Amino acid sequence: MSKLFEAIGFVENPLYETIIDDISSKKYSIVDSFFTDEETNLLRQSLIEKHEKDTFKKAAIGNKLNETIVKSIRGDVILWIDETKNDASELLFFNKINDLIAYLNRTCFMGILHKEFHYALYPQGTFYKRHIDTFENDDRRKLSFVCYLNEDGWLPENGGELVLYLNENNKPVEKVIYPIPGRVVIFESQLIEHEVKPVNKERLSITGWLKTR
Repeated sequence: MSKLFEAIGFVENPLYETIIDDISSKKYSIVDSFFTDEETNLLRQSLIEKHEKDTFKKAAIGNKLNETIVKSIRGDVILWIDETKNDASELLFFNKINDLIAYLNRTCFMGILHKEFHYALYPQGTFYKRHIDTFENDDRRKLSFVCYLNEDGWLPENGGELVLYLNENNKPVEKVIYPIPGRVVIFESQLIEHEVKPVNKERLSITGWLKTR
C-alpha cells in the first residue's frame, strides 16, 4: 500500500493505518496518542467552562424521531458541538477528525459524509446500560468515537469503564476499557454492543459518530 501511496503522492499516516488495521481485524481500535496532553487539557477546559454555564441537557435514548429520557438506562448530560460555532480547542478537535475522515474515505472508501459530536459528563452514580449505536429507522452511523477528557491520574476504582461486547472465535468476550485522559476509542457502530459502567467520580468525554449517506 505504501508504494501505491508514493506513486500518487499520498503520504501514509501510521497512526491512521493502525486504526484501520484494528477495525478491519477486531472491529474496534484503542488509541492513546490521537490527541496530545495539551490538546486534551484544552478540550477538558472547554467542556468544564460550558458545563458551568449550565448549557448541558439530560441525554436521551433513541434519535430525534423518538427520543426519550430514561434515567434507568443512561444518566449522562450532554452538549452537542456545532462545528460552525466552535472555540479554538473545538476547531483543533474538528481539524483532526476531518483529517481522519478524509484519510478513511481516500484509503478505505468508507463514504463518510457526516459527523456528529457532543460533550458528555457522567455525574457520580450514573451509567449507560448495554446498547448499540444505531436505530431501526436510521442506520447511517458507521463508526462510534469516544475521546476521554478526565483529569490525569484516573484510577480504576473511579469506575466509568467502557465495556465492548465482542464475539471472538464464536465465544462472547467482554473488552473492558478504562477512560484514561486522552484515550480515543473507535468501533463499528452497527456491530458492537457496549455500555458505560457506573461512575464513582465525574467522568468527562467527547462522544460522536462518523456517518454515511
